[in-house]
Amino acid sequence: MDAPRSLWLQEALRLEEGGDAPELVEDIEADVCIVGGGYTGLWTALCVKELEPDASVVLIDEDICGGGPSGRNGGFALSWWPKIETLKKRFGSEEALRLVKASEDAIAEIGAFCRREGIDAHFHQGGWLWTATSPAQVGSWEGAVAVAESYGERPFELLSADEVQARTGSPVHLGAAFEASAATVQPALLARGLRRVALERGVQIHERTAMVDLDRESGVVRTPSGLVRAGAIVLALNAWAIRIRELSRALVAVSSDVVATAPMPQKLEESGWTAGEAISNCRLMVHYYRTTRDGRVAFGRGGGRLAFGGRVNSNFDFSEAQTAGLKEDLAHLVPASEGVEITNAWGGPIDRTTDGLPFAGRLPGRVPVVYGTGYSGNGVAPSLTFGKILASSALGRSDEWSEAGLNRGIPARFPPEPVRFLGGLVVREAVRRKEGREDRGLTCDPVTGAVAGLAPQGFFRVKR
Repeated sequence: MDAPRSLWLQEALRLEEGGDAPELVEDIEADVCIVGGGYTGLWTALCVKELEPDASVVLIDEDICGGGPSGRNGGFALSWWPKIETLKKRFGSEEALRLVKASEDAIAEIGAFCRREGIDAHFHQGGWLWTATSPAQVGSWEGAVAVAESYGERPFELLSADEVQARTGSPVHLGAAFEASAATVQPALLARGLRRVALERGVQIHERTAMVDLDRESGVVRTPSGLVRAGAIVLALNAWAIRIRELSRALVAVSSDVVATAPMPQKLEESGWTAGEAISNCRLMVHYYRTTRDGRVAFGRGGGRLAFGGRVNSNFDFSEAQTAGLKEDLAHLVPASEGVEITNAWGGPIDRTTDGLPFAGRLPGRVPVVYGTGYSGNGVAPSLTFGKILASSALGRSDEWSEAGLNRGIPARFPPEPVRFLGGLVVREAVRRKEGREDRGLTCDPVTGAVAGLAPQGFFRVKR
C-alpha cells in the first residue's frame, strides 16, 4: 500500500486541473537535465531559464513534483540566523554574513514570487518562535544572538516566559527568541505553483520518471523508458542523494513525522495563538508546529527513524507508533488541541548533515554533474538560494552564486557503516531518554548526558 500523501499535497492536487506530466518514453536532448522535482529542482529550472531563456531544460521526478519533502514539510520558511555561529565557523565572518542575509532575502523573494505569479501558497510572514519547553533549553539561542549582535544586527527579540505563553496559549514555554522575518507557506501549493510556472517558462517536465543510471562521462540520465542526453546535469535529490557514492557519508537520512488536527479556529482564538507564528523548540529531536489558514494545527517531530547506508525506503513512511507519540506531544505542547480529532498523519525522510547546513558541489566526470543537498529540516527558503547556486554552476558561470561558500563540496563526513547506523541508534535512544527527562522537569543523569553530547557531531542536532 502506498504511503499516505500529506494534507498539503492532497489539498494542492484537489485544486489542480489536469493530471501528471507525461512519463519520459523516448530519448531526448537538453542543455540542462534536472533530477528531482522538489523545491531545489524547480527553483534551479526557473533560475536557469532566467539566466538563459533559450536554454532547453528537462526535469524528471520518480514521483510527482512536490511528492517528496517539498510537499510534506512543515512549511517553515526560515533564515539561517539561528545557524550564524556555524556559518561563521565554516566560511568566515564576511561570507557568513552574506549568506545569512541571502537567506533572509529568500523569504521575502518567495512571497514576492507568489504574488507576481498568482500562486496562493498561503504565504504568511508571521515570524518564528524559537522556544524553550524545558529548563535545559532556556537560553539555547544566546550564542546566535551574540554573534548577530557582533555584526550590529538584531534579528531576534527575546521573550520572557509570560510573553511567549501569551502568544502561544501554552504554559509549557519558558522563554523564546522571536525572529520576525520568518514565514509559513502551504508547502505543496508552493511546490505545485513552482511546477506550473516552470511549465509556462518552457521547462519540459516528466513525472513518474525515475533515474536508473547516470553516465557522467557522456552526460546521460537513463530512465526506465528513455534517456536524457544533457550538457549539464543537476541532482536535486534531498535524502535520496545518500545513494550517490561520493555523497553517501556526507548525509544521514532520518525521518520527520507530522500530524494535523481538524479545524479548530475557535480554540486557537481562545488560547491566544492567533498571529500565525511558526514555532519550534530547542530539543535535538525537535518539535515544530504551526497553524493553517483554516484553523488547523500541523505538528511535527524530527529524528524518529534512521536509514542504514543508502536504504531510503518504506521505513520512513507513515508510522502508527510515531503518530501515537506525536498525539501525546501535541496535547502537551498545544493544550488547545486537547480533544480535537487528528485528521491526517504522514512522514518521510529528510537529509541531515554533520552541522545542519546544506552543501553543493560537482561530482567527478567529464560532463558537469552538480548537486545540492543536506537541508537538515530547513529547506523551504534556502532551496531558492540553492537554485541560484546550481543554475549558475550548471551553466558554467562565475558569479556570486557559483563562488558561494556553500558550493565547495562535502564539508564533513559521518563514520562508515555500520558504525554510523549503530551509533545513530545509541544517540537517538540517549537523546530520547534525556529529553524525556527534561520534558518532565527532571535532571539528566551524567551517563545519559555524556552520550547525548555526541549529537552535535551530526546525528540529531536539529538546532536551526
